Amino acid sequence: MIIRTHLARLFLIATVLLPPALASAQTVTPTDHDKSIDLSVGNHVRVQQILTELQQAVSKHNAPAVAALVHYPIKVNPGKKPFTIKNEKEFINDYDRIITHDIQDAIFKQKYDTLFVNSEGAMIGDGEVWITGFCRDKSCKQSDIKIGTIQDTKNLNP
Repeated sequence: MIIRTHLARLFLIATVLLPPALASAQTVTPTDHDKSIDLSVGNHVRVQQILTELQQAVSKHNAPAVAALVHYPIKVNPGKKPFTIKNEKEFINDYDRIITHDIQDAIFKQKYDTLFVNSEGAMIGDGEVWITGFCRDKSCKQSDIKIGTIQDTKNLNP
């Protein structure tokens, strides 16, 4: 009975405190960084979600979850010889060849607030991964935000 009373009190406190917290979260003004991502990629919230989902999936070695974040076909260059991945199934099969330790490290170190952004998209690390907007139709009224580049940058020529 005492536990029920405590739970009821906690519930009442939560219902009183929660709405103001939600209201303030909805009125957060986008930063200049967010606006830059909105202009270059399309949606800063989605870019932040992709970064978070990518970091979580890579940390769990969840190849299907990483593959779902990628735009296909994708040309990857994990450091030796570039090759093209046509679909999620191929990505999953070649996951360990694609997500090398260097690429994985760049993904883990990246913070949303320090993403480099330009007309090509949002860059993770030194260019190991790029998150980009892709048109789904000729008029580009429908678009997706996905990973469009995966490469090892240590061996790239400037």
